Amino acid sequence: MNANLFSRLFDGLDDPSRLAIETADGQHISYGDLMARAGQMANVLVSRGVKPGDRVAAQTEKSVAALVLYLASVRAGAVYLPLNTAYTLNELEYFIGDAEPSLVVCDPSKAEGIGPIAAKVGAKVETLGADGQGSLTQAAASVTAEFETVDRANDDLAAILYTSGTTGRSKGAMLTHDNLASNSLSLVDYWRFTDKDVLIHALPIYHTHGLFVASNVTLFARAAMIFLPKLDPDLIIRLMARATVMMGVPTFYTRLLQSPALTKESTRHMRLFVSGSAPLLADTHREWFARTGHAVLERYGMTETNMNTSNPYDGDRVPGAVGFALPGVSVRVTDPETGKTLGPDNIGMIEVKGPNVFKGYWRMPEKTKAEFRDDGFFITGDLGKIDGRGYVHILGRGKDLVISGGFNVYPKEIESEIDAMPGVIESAVIGVPHADFGEGVTAVLVCDKGAAVDEASVLKALDGRLAKFKMPKRVIVVDELPRNAMGKVQKNILRDTYAKIYVK
Repeated sequence: MNANLFSRLFDGLDDPSRLAIETADGQHISYGDLMARAGQMANVLVSRGVKPGDRVAAQTEKSVAALVLYLASVRAGAVYLPLNTAYTLNELEYFIGDAEPSLVVCDPSKAEGIGPIAAKVGAKVETLGADGQGSLTQAAASVTAEFETVDRANDDLAAILYTSGTTGRSKGAMLTHDNLASNSLSLVDYWRFTDKDVLIHALPIYHTHGLFVASNVTLFARAAMIFLPKLDPDLIIRLMARATVMMGVPTFYTRLLQSPALTKESTRHMRLFVSGSAPLLADTHREWFARTGHAVLERYGMTETNMNTSNPYDGDRVPGAVGFALPGVSVRVTDPETGKTLGPDNIGMIEVKGPNVFKGYWRMPEKTKAEFRDDGFFITGDLGKIDGRGYVHILGRGKDLVISGGFNVYPKEIESEIDAMPGVIESAVIGVPHADFGEGVTAVLVCDKGAAVDEASVLKALDGRLAKFKMPKRVIVVDELPRNAMGKVQKNILRDTYAKIYVK
């Protein structure tokens, strides 16, 4: 059997006329259309010299054609390399130089700047705009849709995704055909996806969440998706009347909660709301339930592993927790120093093992070796615990751990206390150099406009609730926290910004 992800997605399609994608401007693309377009584009890729195992890099705005490019790359046996549309030419020079793709696809407006970068690695350049038009689709329109899907093994690469780089140099996570297929099929089952489902897809498709989770799960289930270019709260609420599932990041939920149109009635047709890519505040979880009667299902994944855990479809979806290990995935918490497995409710390093876990970092064998235990568990870099009921809780990144006066301080514990205070929207706790303590615990807050929140009031509220060594030395109120493209707070930027706050 051909283990190519494309074959696994489309082989055995019994009804090619079934709707796969509906766009915001009213286009309807069937599963048969999608297969044909992927065949045409795969033929173009091959004609441009793309061979099995070659990388196809794509910095393109979200469109149906961009999704087809992903499917065509995989179908042709190539390794798909999606790149964040916000990356600058300077950043692209690193990614393209590191991955050495044979083809780079970009927006027509960026071709002139990308051309010389691609030339350095001998890559050709094709264009694809947000409207789905460009040299790539123009070429595809005039070629046959017949294409024999290239044979791939389970362990062959299907994609490389660069880590978001919140700390240090971005690394290329190598994901195999089986990594992607096994994880998607597991989620289809766990989240009860069927061919009756209609997904509201407003996520970007240069990232695991929007590309692999949302798109692959929908296609494996023979469901349909309403493909939106971006978050549009008013439109999304209107679409809920005929959709069944939405996948989003926490920002989706906070923005939707700002609309008075979000009610139990407007969400009555929906069966599932999924959140991921960044922590969903417990308050947001509770407010969403109060307004809609739906408990958001939070899950935990990362670039290197796709999805690891999920709150249950049936059963308690615990605010602030990311649920249980998915079937076939093992999760444990270990002592960061000794690697010894810890018992329930002990905070340590989260490690995972399973068919979802990536093959390693592109051209970084030493880094790959350092990130895996001898028994095959991947060291995620995330701190957390598994409670007595088996729910996994993420408490921060290992690099975010603050060591103050020789004591380990876990930022999430302090953030949870601060976030619960009236007037506080969210907080980020960091450690910055401190002459006496090594690192000084520092809290950076975003508050409601006009809220009477300042350093003195926060410290007073925390007094008696936290051990003295966990108490912030400083509390800073800002308008917003710096975030990367997927909404994760960039604590490295905060650490740089306040690096000298304790310098006399």
